[in-house]
Amino acid sequence: MNKFLKNIKVGWKVVSLLFFTLAAFSYAMFQGGFVSWFLFYSFLPFAIYSFLLMIYPIRSFNVTRRINQDQFSVGQRLIGTITVKRSFPFPLFYLLVEDELSDKLLGVKRLEEPKKLFFPWFKKKVSFSYALLEMPRGEHYFRSVRLRTGDLFGLIEKEVSVEVENYFLVYPSTVDLVYRSNQKQYEQGAASTLTKYWQDSTMAVGVREYQPGDKFAWIDWKATARRDSIMTKEFEQMQSHDVVIFLDRTPSPLFETAVSYVASLIQAILKSGARVGFVSVGQQSQVFPMQLDEQHRRSMFYHLAKVDCDSQASFASIIEENRLNTELKLAASIVVTSNLTLDLTRKLEFLSGQQRLFILYLVKGKNEDLNKEENVLVERLAKRKIQLHVVKSQNYKEVRNS
Repeated sequence: MNKFLKNIKVGWKVVSLLFFTLAAFSYAMFQGGFVSWFLFYSFLPFAIYSFLLMIYPIRSFNVTRRINQDQFSVGQRLIGTITVKRSFPFPLFYLLVEDELSDKLLGVKRLEEPKKLFFPWFKKKVSFSYALLEMPRGEHYFRSVRLRTGDLFGLIEKEVSVEVENYFLVYPSTVDLVYRSNQKQYEQGAASTLTKYWQDSTMAVGVREYQPGDKFAWIDWKATARRDSIMTKEFEQMQSHDVVIFLDRTPSPLFETAVSYVASLIQAILKSGARVGFVSVGQQSQVFPMQLDEQHRRSMFYHLAKVDCDSQASFASIIEENRLNTELKLAASIVVTSNLTLDLTRKLEFLSGQQRLFILYLVKGKNEDLNKEENVLVERLAKRKIQLHVVKSQNYKEVRNS
């Protein structure tokens, strides 16, 4: 329908141009005299120019877009350069060049607008640059550039969108957190130690007296018979610095802060030499295994750049054990959320009762404090020895271990 109306509009302008040309010619023929013919000959060059412009193929223009980089972090500046080249130097009175931004980029602050008006005449090449400030996190596309030109009277106007595709990623911003394994903590607002121990039952290093909680299979019957007292095997203790991070992807206005904090935690833990797993469940769920290499970090950051708060299920159901393999279950678990609920509290209490270590990070607004309901839930978690830390929006350095 829009295309049909556009064709009618173009046809009407062509008819109008023909009408004015014939009217000037008729006036000169019937009126005669110098003035009437002068008006006709004065209008004729503009009419011829308009007809030539009408058939001039602006769609054949070579349009390119160059951006300063393909990967950004939140808050960085994008500088785009649009260049328009043409082979035949037909005189153009004006040329409006506009880079068409996606919906995600329309609200971005701009140092220069992504459009410019040129008066090129016979120039074969025009170019301009613009800047977008504070790029938002996500996956972004540039798809087309709009070109618009016309004659002096505005009777003939030509507009075309030329496909020029560019793709770039904006990764979440990070804050430098320092993990010191000897002090078992993250500095500058991070977590307490995420160290966990378990026993390797294949490597017995001695025997000791039975203690409540020891498994029946650990009893050393020979030593028990010799000493006339129940003795159990003592195994070598294995230490793990492995960490698995859970990200709450239920809709929340503080989701961007949560994503940035998760990225900061991943970066700090990997720098310390520990392995990191990552669980992200939403419309497109993904579980990252426990690894340490650079490619693993890039994969998780790529996911964090694209992830959205689109989870339809409650976050309490996300951390069910059947989503994790054995290796992830043995690691200490960090939960990053902006919504502390009763269901989540009950789930953490249940899992902590199965000898799993949890540390909860609750993301709050800059001037937002815990409400009464959250304070009650914090007390319940504390009884289960589940640590909870409050992360203030965009102010991680003020976070302290409680």
